[in-house]
Amino acid sequence: MRKAIFPGSFDPITLGHQDIINRALPLFDEIVIAIGINADKKYMFSLEDRKRFIEETFKNEPKISVITYEGLTIDLCQKINANFILRGLRNPADFEFEKAIAHTNRRLSKIETVFLLTAAKTSYISSSIVRDVIRNHGEYELLVPEAVRVNK
Repeated sequence: MRKAIFPGSFDPITLGHQDIINRALPLFDEIVIAIGINADKKYMFSLEDRKRFIEETFKNEPKISVITYEGLTIDLCQKINANFILRGLRNPADFEFEKAIAHTNRRLSKIETVFLLTAAKTSYISSSIVRDVIRNHGEYELLVPEAVRVNK
């Protein structure tokens, strides 16, 4: 079985994330969206809200599940028997950063990382941009799945 983990903080999930996940569905038998917990990081949305946004977005897709985790992604992969880590790439900076992580993960385990390029129409979207638009009362709804709705 081809099982992939798509790790991230998803603060919040964006249309870019949604696009990568939807395009990865034919490649894998199961995709586990894994929300990483980092105690040193300040999040805009609670863990419960981030999980709910993702579950609502993919409620009709049986191949997708959502979990939370702490620690190394490769340890989670081993724990739930995932063979792949799925990552999206928006630009060359993403590639360099993700390549270093993928090489490290491969050195420490047998987990392969699969990269998908973001679609041109979503390549400019990041969670940090969405958070900035929300903070400044902009039209963030254009950048996120319908499930992500907040009081501005």
